[in-house]
Amino acid sequence: MVKYAYNLAFTFSLLVSSLSAINANAADSDTSRAIEQGKYLAIASDCAACHTNKDGKDFAGGLKIISPVGTIIASNITPSTQAGIGSYTEQQFADAVRKGIRKDGANLYPAMPYTAYSVMTDGDIHNLYEYFMHGVEPVNTPAPETALPFPMSIRTMMMGWNLLFLNDKPIASDNTQSAEWNRGKYLVMGAAHCGTCHTPRGPLMEEENSKFLSGGQVGAWYAPNITSDNESGIGSWSKEQLVQYLRTGNLPNKAQAAGSMGEAVEHSFQYLSDADLNAVATYIKTVKPISTEENKGSRFNQGAPGTSLDDLRGKSSQAIKDANLEGLSLFQGNCASCHEPLGEGSKDQYYPSLFHNSVTGSSNSNNVIATILNGVNRTTKEGQVFMPGFGHHPNDINNLSDQQIATLSNYVIATYGKSDKKVTAQDVATVRQGGPASYLVLVARIGIIVGAVVVVILALWLYVRRARKTKNNLK
Repeated sequence: MVKYAYNLAFTFSLLVSSLSAINANAADSDTSRAIEQGKYLAIASDCAACHTNKDGKDFAGGLKIISPVGTIIASNITPSTQAGIGSYTEQQFADAVRKGIRKDGANLYPAMPYTAYSVMTDGDIHNLYEYFMHGVEPVNTPAPETALPFPMSIRTMMMGWNLLFLNDKPIASDNTQSAEWNRGKYLVMGAAHCGTCHTPRGPLMEEENSKFLSGGQVGAWYAPNITSDNESGIGSWSKEQLVQYLRTGNLPNKAQAAGSMGEAVEHSFQYLSDADLNAVATYIKTVKPISTEENKGSRFNQGAPGTSLDDLRGKSSQAIKDANLEGLSLFQGNCASCHEPLGEGSKDQYYPSLFHNSVTGSSNSNNVIATILNGVNRTTKEGQVFMPGFGHHPNDINNLSDQQIATLSNYVIATYGKSDKKVTAQDVATVRQGGPASYLVLVARIGIIVGAVVVVILALWLYVRRARKTKNNLK
C-alpha cells in the first residue's frame, strides 16, 4: 500500500513538472513571438532613423534633429536602467509612445511622432515593449539633453499643445472597405507616420489635418504632396509603382528617395512584407485628392534633355561670367560626368535623369538645393545609391558657396525642370542651416513678456486701489 502511494505521488509530481515545463515553454514561445513582432513594428515605425546616431550603437540616441524651433537630441531607448528606458513599466512605455510623457512625467517634443503612434493598439505596444526590453542591447551611455531656446525649453508647455492637438482615439475599422485598406490606413496613420512629414504644419506646428498628405517642409527637405490628385499628388502612379518606390526608393523617370524619405526606405519600408506594402499603397491611393498651388502641373513629366556645352568652348572664366554661363559651367564641372551632358542620367538610371524627375519638376526648389548640398546616400537590398554633397566640406575643392549652389540650381531647374521663382543665395543658406525656422519661439517670448507686463500692471492697479481704500478708511 505504501509502495502504491509512493508511485502515485511520484507520477503526480512528474505530471505537475511536465505541465509546468509545457507552460514555461508556451510562455517562452509567446515572449519570443512578441519580441519578433515588436522588432517588425520598430522597423515599420522607423525608430532607428532617429534614435541611432551615425556610427553609433543601435537605439542609443544622440542624433541631432533640426526642427523649426531648435535642435532636438534623440534619447537613448535601449533597455539600460542607467541611461535608457530599462526601468520603464509597460504602462510608462505606452505613455511615452502614445502620449509623449516620460517616466519622470516630463513631456516629450513631437519630433518624436507620438501624435501618430497614439493610434497603435495595446497589442502592438506590448510587442514593442517586449522587443525594446528583451531584444535590444542595453547601452549605458546617456544621450545629451535637449536644450531648446526659451520658452520652448519649458516642457510643461507641451501639456497645452497636447490638449489642443493630440488625438487619443484608436482608428475605427471601416466595414465598407477591405481588410487590406484598413491595415494600410492603420500603418499610414500610425507606425509609418506618413502624415508627420507629408502634412503641412500650422502656426503652432500642428498638423493641418484638413490638408492631410498634401506636402510639408521637414528640416532641409520638402516632403511633397502624396494625395491621389493627378497633378499635384501621385494620382498618376499605379499601385505597383508606389510599392516599388516604397521598397527601393527608386521609380525611374519619376522619383528617387533622398533625405528623410531615403532614410525611411533604407531603415523601414524595404523590410516591410509585401502584404503591408500593398496595404499602404492601397490606402494612399484613396486619400482625398488635394490640389496645391505650388504643384500645378505634374512634377513627373517636366523638362527635356538639353545642353549648351559648345557655348563654353574657348571661353575664359571671366567671359563665362560675362555671358551668364556660370550655371552651365558649374553643371559641366560637377554634374555632367554622372548625369550626362544632356541630363539623361546613366543607362541603368543609377544616376537618374534630371528631366522627368520629381525634384526638378516641382515648383518647390528646396529639394534641388538640399540634394546638391547634402547629396544622396541610400542603401537597399539592390545596393547603395550615392551622390556626394557639395555644401559641407569647407576644405574640399568640391565645396560650393551659397551663391554657386543657387546659380547651379537655377540652371538645372531652368534646363531640365520647372520653377516659378529663382533660387537665391539666401534660400541656399536657409536649407544649409537645416531649413526654415519658426516664428513660434519669438511669438511665445513676446506673449510671455506681454503677459508679464499685464500681470505687473494689474498688480500695480490693485495696490493703488487698496492704498486709496485704506487712506479713505483712515479719514
